[in-house]
Amino acid sequence: MKTIGLIGGMSWESTVTYYTRINQLINVQLGGLHSAKILLASVDFDEIEKCQLANEWEKSGEILEKEALKLAQAGADFLVICTNTMHKVVPQLEKTVTIPILHIADATIAALNAQEIKKVALLGTKYTMEQDFYKQRIIDKGIDVWIPTDDIEQINQIIFDELCHGKILPHSKEVFCTIIEKAAKAGAEGVILGCTEIGLLIQQADVSMPVFDTTEIHAQQAVDLALGE
Repeated sequence: MKTIGLIGGMSWESTVTYYTRINQLINVQLGGLHSAKILLASVDFDEIEKCQLANEWEKSGEILEKEALKLAQAGADFLVICTNTMHKVVPQLEKTVTIPILHIADATIAALNAQEIKKVALLGTKYTMEQDFYKQRIIDKGIDVWIPTDDIEQINQIIFDELCHGKILPHSKEVFCTIIEKAAKAGAEGVILGCTEIGLLIQQADVSMPVFDTTEIHAQQAVDLALGE
């Protein structure tokens, strides 16, 4: 079994889900008392979020780079960054980090292709929805991406002010379900929960179209790589 290096804390609420699901999936595969070999580096999200607001992505990348190098030195075989938004700095990290970084968008694209999805809704932070570092990666693979333009600020507010603080509110679930209904009317065949906290609020049972929970998908890909599958 390979050792998984997790860079978490963005937010720690969703990092808990990563740790839980990776260990559960390892145990499903191997049985008995088996669990995952994990090294975890957890950053102070306040520092990262201030960099995001100030558009200082290189600075935030340097913070993650330090943690990535520590994990590599400690014996991690590959890295999983436990957030969608900060995959913006993966190209920066790859200049100095020699072990593989499992890209969350690539894992999600594989899941979309497995269900032959041609148009998908993308929900996430405003950075993930507005900037090209994530959605363009999907578009380049021939999948059309629908963005809820009129709802970006509300989605972002729910993520940062509620979900990152562990607040799961019924009204916010209704907001997300309504947005997903809009996506279906716009021709989306599935919805990407493109922020690792959204899965705390929305599950497949809440909506009719296929849900692609990036935390779940990323965790599964990490387990597959750890077990050499």
